[in-house]
Amino acid sequence: MATATTSDTARLKSLYYSELRPKLQRELGLTNVHEVPVLEKIVLNVGVGKAKDDKRHLELVANTLRKITGQQPIEIFAKKSIASFKIRRGQNKIGIKVTLRGRMMYEFLDKLINVVLPRVRDFHGVSSTAFDPQGNYSLGIKEQSVFPELSYEDIAMLHGLQINFVIDTKEPAHARALLEGFGMPFQKRNKE
Repeated sequence: MATATTSDTARLKSLYYSELRPKLQRELGLTNVHEVPVLEKIVLNVGVGKAKDDKRHLELVANTLRKITGQQPIEIFAKKSIASFKIRRGQNKIGIKVTLRGRMMYEFLDKLINVVLPRVRDFHGVSSTAFDPQGNYSLGIKEQSVFPELSYEDIAMLHGLQINFVIDTKEPAHARALLEGFGMPFQKRNKE
């Protein structure tokens, strides 16, 4: 893939290809440029929980995700039947999600790091322990009111959301180096 520098390219995407990828290749001691970790997609997910039967709440959550990401969200249906929660497989909507790739993904990441996270109350950095064994990173936001696109009506019913960063990497430590390169504010480690 050639380096794109046109105006339709997101700032972080051009930063990745021009500066971050060569820097990571040197620092991580990788011989092939294709071994350098790359962000594949960002998935935003909202579980509706007890409000699974409230159509107004589902519409509010879908509208929130649409405004935050600029993409149409899809509804997630139950994969298993659970009698105690009154959930039937394939019939109950249990969540709403959006998958971002390409330019939209990099624009969302830029906004998340530089605008949204600094607006979180009592913010001391994101957890550095939320990586899975494959190197993917998960981040939870307690309420959607930190996103500047939302109006007062959009935050009348507060809900949280889960943000998952899917990273193609050989080692989980390389995934953290990638996110740090983008400017993700990880919590400082306590030195004992």
